[in-house]
Amino acid sequence: MIIRPKIFKDSPIIAAQSTRLGGVSPLPYSSMNTGMSVNDSKENVQKNRKLFFGELGIELHQLVIGKQIHGNNVFIAKEPVVTEGFDAIITNKTNVFLIVSIADCTPILIYDTKQKAVAAIHAGWRGTVAEIVKHTLHKMQQEYGTSGTDCLAYIGACISYNSFEVDEEVAKQFTTKFKRFDEQKQKWLVDLKSVNKQQLLDFGVKNDNIELSPFCTVKDENLFFSHRRDKGISGRMMAVIGIKD
Repeated sequence: MIIRPKIFKDSPIIAAQSTRLGGVSPLPYSSMNTGMSVNDSKENVQKNRKLFFGELGIELHQLVIGKQIHGNNVFIAKEPVVTEGFDAIITNKTNVFLIVSIADCTPILIYDTKQKAVAAIHAGWRGTVAEIVKHTLHKMQQEYGTSGTDCLAYIGACISYNSFEVDEEVAKQFTTKFKRFDEQKQKWLVDLKSVNKQQLLDFGVKNDNIELSPFCTVKDENLFFSHRRDKGISGRMMAVIGIKD
């Protein structure tokens, strides 16, 4: 199963998020694990990537992919490449497909309909606090002349508000608007999707141009891997966006 954002349906781009379904990996990575950083075989991961990207009409040699570090650094991609140290990637090149890997963190895909540029963002709680969406949009503005009013955005499946339990140390880094204290659990709950959406809105992206996934990687166990739910022994999904020539 592949999730294709509806917000981009009339746009000349390819955008999607993978699920855990339809691959070849055995337990505990069953079955569409696309991550090389877990204890799955390289052969399985390559087969899964070929299945996922093949369904989208994307070749593996067209990907920009790299190791994420939960920061807010933005990589400007001019060609397919393997990189490291960036949690957001932007490009205005055709047939260059941007990838982020996820297993609870928030994937955000952006398309600038006027300047024909795209972004793929991996926003864990640290990246969200570091305003990675804001940094990415400002980098797009600097490089391509991007304006918020011209952007379409998809906030993908990730850990949901009711599932993201954190302690006081993490919670204090978020404003009251995006958190609440659960008396029964004696834990704070943080709404990562809404924080990242607010960063889009603050840049001028219209509310009607933002699609918010209804899925939760923790609760929707049949569809998604979850690093938190599976106590670190988990596969990875991918989100991808690119301009098809």
